[in-house]
Amino acid sequence: MRTPITTLASLSLLTIPVLLSSMDPASTESTGSAPTQDVVVAPKMPLVKNLSRASGGLPICGLGKDFHAGRRAELRERLGEGIVVLRGLPKVRDYRTFRQDKNFWYLTGVESPNVCFVMDCKTGREVLFVNSPSARAEIWEGEIWDADDAWVPELTGIAEVKANSSGRRGRVGKNQGLTSVIAEMLEESGGPIWTCQAAHIGITSAYDSAGPYDRARKGDTLDGRLSREAMLEQHLGEMFEVDIKDFSRELYDMRVHKTPEEVAAVRRACVAGAKAMAEGIRSTRPGLGEWDLSALLAWQHQVHGADGDAYAAIAGSGPNSLTLHYNFSSRTMQDGEMILVDYGPEVDHYVTDITRTWPVNGKFTERQAQLYDAVLDAQNAAIAAAKPGVSLDDLGVIANGVLKERGFAEFIRHGVCHHVGMEVHDPGPTSQLQPGACFTVEPGLYEVATNIGIRIEDVVVITEDGCEVLTKDCPRTREEIEALFAEEGILDMIQSR
Repeated sequence: MRTPITTLASLSLLTIPVLLSSMDPASTESTGSAPTQDVVVAPKMPLVKNLSRASGGLPICGLGKDFHAGRRAELRERLGEGIVVLRGLPKVRDYRTFRQDKNFWYLTGVESPNVCFVMDCKTGREVLFVNSPSARAEIWEGEIWDADDAWVPELTGIAEVKANSSGRRGRVGKNQGLTSVIAEMLEESGGPIWTCQAAHIGITSAYDSAGPYDRARKGDTLDGRLSREAMLEQHLGEMFEVDIKDFSRELYDMRVHKTPEEVAAVRRACVAGAKAMAEGIRSTRPGLGEWDLSALLAWQHQVHGADGDAYAAIAGSGPNSLTLHYNFSSRTMQDGEMILVDYGPEVDHYVTDITRTWPVNGKFTERQAQLYDAVLDAQNAAIAAAKPGVSLDDLGVIANGVLKERGFAEFIRHGVCHHVGMEVHDPGPTSQLQPGACFTVEPGLYEVATNIGIRIEDVVVITEDGCEVLTKDCPRTREEIEALFAEEGILDMIQSR
């Protein structure tokens, strides 16, 4: 058993770099074709893979202008005719970093508030509306994409860049620029007008949480507000005498099978999440809080390139391991219990989803080992079967079939697979997977009588002849976990409670 350092005051300036140098440097390997720049966070630490940091503080266009131009070209081909109108998100209403709506970013790569995009599917004309220049705003907020920035067309590959408003001081609420261009395009090419009616998605969100939220607010008799997307559809219908159609289904179909640039981005998120999870295992011991692991992993995500959380941390020890989406992280971990941690980061607008379960004291009991090995065998069986042409449902039947054969049917509480991409629960059908499909494989068992909840979750991408486990950097077997636990971790610098 490790001997924790008894007080932070006893640490020398050299202790932390030496401790951190034990981390596996394999994350410095190339993770894809997208350009990156290695940033050393501390001596001998893994190097960060994050495109915005690699730019040295300069604005970037998502995964590159060619990637986003390709997404727009495919959407034009799918729609055939009409005018696409898409609004980015406004400035945030609190003091946190702005993050663009996923679908707007997917088509443009623009990470700036109060922007709009219009595209004529017939002629291919594209117009990006950005902010009016404001030297005062940039004193407070730094670089803001505005109509005077000559670099915007070159960076985005969108030739026409305009200010959205001709009102006094360029107030964004007027939208004269946007509506006048829509009118021009309709006169030249005709309708319909296409909007995306999918709920807007920011960091830590997903369609299966944002959509129900919007519907509940609409149905609330003391609220009743329509979503931002529904209001856009309504106003455009009032302004222009053409059909207003929703292109979210076409966009979702495009997003299911990732391009090589997207797979590389998911891989960067998976490497960051796997390295962080491994440190969580290494640093666990009885007496620490669930919050200690949540905080440690959040920091490690950032160290390894994350822009933020893919979702709120799930760190449930003992009885909390039985709650599938336990988000409180408020309990002290006890000797003899299991800790289930489900937590992943977002890197370059793409996410990962990783779960590991391990003993708080580093040693599996006989019952813990029996349940754990069943879950691991179930996961391995599903991963082995993942290849082009299979469905997520097929993989779920295979994984849960192993658990049922072991006599654990009553302990199964959830499905096994879901898509992963820009959202932690990415939209998409469950059938006929093709190369580029990214998804989780996450069987689980939850035994209430013993307070043992076990889930093992990895992200997999379908290849031409099988699949690749993108989260392979994080140990899975009992032997690997116990060996990792025996190493000294970052939280060993913290005095035991």
